[in-house]
Formats: sequence, C-alpha cells, structure tokens
Amino acid sequence: MNLEKILYWISTAIMCGVFAFSAMMYFTKYEMVTGFFEHLGFPTWIIYPLAVAKVLGIIAVLVKKSRVLLEWAYAGFFFDAILATAAHHYAGDGVAIMSIMAVIATVVSRLLYGIVYLK
Repeated sequence: MNLEKILYWISTAIMCGVFAFSAMMYFTKYEMVTGFFEHLGFPTWIIYPLAVAKVLGIIAVLVKKSRVLLEWAYAGFFFDAILATAAHHYAGDGVAIMSIMAVIATVVSRLLYGIVYLK
C-alpha cells in the first residue's frame, strides 16, 4: 500500500467518523441537538433528514459503487461542514473544531480519492 492510499484512508476515516458522530448525536440526543439548531437559526425539522443523509453519504463513500453518488456525498459533506463552520462563527460560538476538521478531512479525502482511484 502506497503513502497516498494510506493518507486517503486516514482522511476518509476521519471524515466518516466526524459525520457518523454527528448523525449519531442527531438520532440519540435529539433534544440537545434541537437546542443547537435553534441557537444557530436552523429549522429543527431538518435534523432527522440530515442525519439520514450523512449515514447514506458515508455508505456511498465507503462502498464506491456509484461515481455520481460518491461525488454527491463528498459535495454534501463539504457544504455541510462549511456551512456548520460559518453558522457557528456567525452565531458567536467561534469556529467549531469538529467542523474545521470535517472540512479538511473531506477535501483531503476527495483529492486523494482522485489520485488513488482515478489514475
């Protein structure tokens, strides 16, 4: 296994871990997450659909059966993390380290996916 592939799997594991953690929180700590969403100015009805989308995105990234679904998953993760970072910043919470870590891991994973699997 070469260095690019190792770095791809590390960044992908971090990315999937961050989004799996947030999806798990959405499902298991709904009341707490509702408070966060209200504080950030987001509607609470989107919590469960967003959790489902995160789980499906993780599956799409790990299975790699459909290039279209894979690209949509990466795009969804990227925009979710960027918007979370901005929402926390503009709500006065500062920059959330988990969202910054998700942005970096998503970008690195996608770039290395292109290097490792699309040669």
